[in-house]
Parts: sequence; C-alpha cells; structure tokens
Amino acid sequence: MRQLALSPRWMLWHVLTLGAMVTCGFLSAWQWHRAGSAMGSALNVGYGLQWPVFALFFGAMWWRMLRMEATRLQEAAEGPTAPAAPEEQRAVVPDAPALRSPEPRPVIPDGPSPFTPRPASVPPPVVTEDDERDDRALAEYNQMLAQLAARDAGD
Repeated sequence: MRQLALSPRWMLWHVLTLGAMVTCGFLSAWQWHRAGSAMGSALNVGYGLQWPVFALFFGAMWWRMLRMEATRLQEAAEGPTAPAAPEEQRAVVPDAPALRSPEPRPVIPDGPSPFTPRPASVPPPVVTEDDERDDRALAEYNQMLAQLAARDAGD
C-alpha cells in the first residue's frame, strides 16, 4: 500500500485532495466570518456548516479510491482464485458477529480503473432491425404531423 501511495500518480491525487479539503476549510471560515458581519444571514451559517461536510467527502472518496486500487493490485499480484464449490459456500448472516469478517472488503466494480487513459476512439454504434423500425415509425409520424399542419394552415 505504501508503494502505491507514493507513486507519482497517487501523489497528484494526494495533492488535489488536500488542496480541495483546505479550500473547503477556507470557504467554511469565510462563510462563518460573513455570517457574523452586518450583511450575514442564516444562509451563511448553513454554508459554513456545509463546507466541512464537502471536505470530509473529499477525504472519504480519496481513502476509498486508494483502498480499491490497493485491493485490485493485491488481487492481481495473488493471481486468479477459483470460486468455492457451492457446498463449501456459507450464507453470511449479517447479525451474527462470529461470521462477520473483521474488516469489510471494498466492492470493486468490473471494468477499467478510473485512473487509466480513455480509449482514443469509440466504435460506431450497431444498427439493429429495431432501430430501423423505430426510424420508419418516426418518419411516418413526422409525415402525419406535416399533413395535419398543412391541413390546419389551409383552414
């Protein structure tokens, strides 16, 4: 985890997250100062309370993404594991503390990491018969609307 956290890509994320959290702190202090001034209102107090929540959100998302990336790299290093046979799998009862793992594992979505470059091009869409049928129906509907508009204009 330390090697991942000290990688150049993650150093940039650390700086961006810290910058966002500090900015939220400054904005919160500014709103509190503004609330105490002659032009201040309850709205400023609300914003003063809201900015620290944003800062906590930035920190929580940074921590979650770091953990997801570390888990993904750890699983890639361990290699693929075969799933357990159905008779070996146990149903986990959420209220039973003995069956709970000490720390929940983060859910890693399938697909590419959000930190990888995007593909240069997107493949063209696949046209199906349903699309062609919808296009014909739309053309017929537009033709009917044009006829109705022409009939109304003639009245």
